[in-house]
Amino acid sequence: MRTNVELRFHLSPRSRNYKTGPIPVSTSPRTTCPKICPGRNKWCYAEKGPLSWHWGKVSKGIRGDTWKDFTGKIEALPVNQAWRFAQAGDLPGCGNRVDKRKLSQLVQSNQGKRGWTYTHKPPHMFGNGAAIREANKSGFTINLSANSLDHADKLSRYGSPVVVVVPADHPERSRTPEGRPVIVCPEQTGRVKSCAKCLLCQKPRKPIIAFRLH
Repeated sequence: MRTNVELRFHLSPRSRNYKTGPIPVSTSPRTTCPKICPGRNKWCYAEKGPLSWHWGKVSKGIRGDTWKDFTGKIEALPVNQAWRFAQAGDLPGCGNRVDKRKLSQLVQSNQGKRGWTYTHKPPHMFGNGAAIREANKSGFTINLSANSLDHADKLSRYGSPVVVVVPADHPERSRTPEGRPVIVCPEQTGRVKSCAKCLLCQKPRKPIIAFRLH
């Protein structure tokens, strides 16, 4: 990454990803990814194909906007617009830490919109959990990403919605070891065509959403 250059965040006004659907999606630089994420250099989908090329340019500061300009674009989105933050990368902040000031600015920019995202940043470190919980209360949905059903139970105690990765043959409906309901992503089961048609991850809810590895 070029030195002495502010990190860039990119907003695509209309995603070409069939899973997401034609809604705005953003990309965060690689430095936002927490070191504890199990997908790093393994099964992370953003590290492969065309998205990885785009992600590389954003991470190097070749593509994207300053944080101020980026949040300005979010604020300018139409009222009630659904959009996905960080199709690659994570919440603002280096590594495991959430940048609470930037997150607060993002939440403010999202007022009147329907933004959501997922994070592997650990809620038990640096006060991340409280900041994420407050963002959820303020209308910007942040799903805590679990690595197993046991992990999903642990993350559920932080008071924010949870998603979990499961094997490809995981049943459509199940429960965690502590009895919490789990449903597989409706796009993966064919019940809806895209995130834009579903928005379950954006809504306040009790069930944990499972994503089958593929």
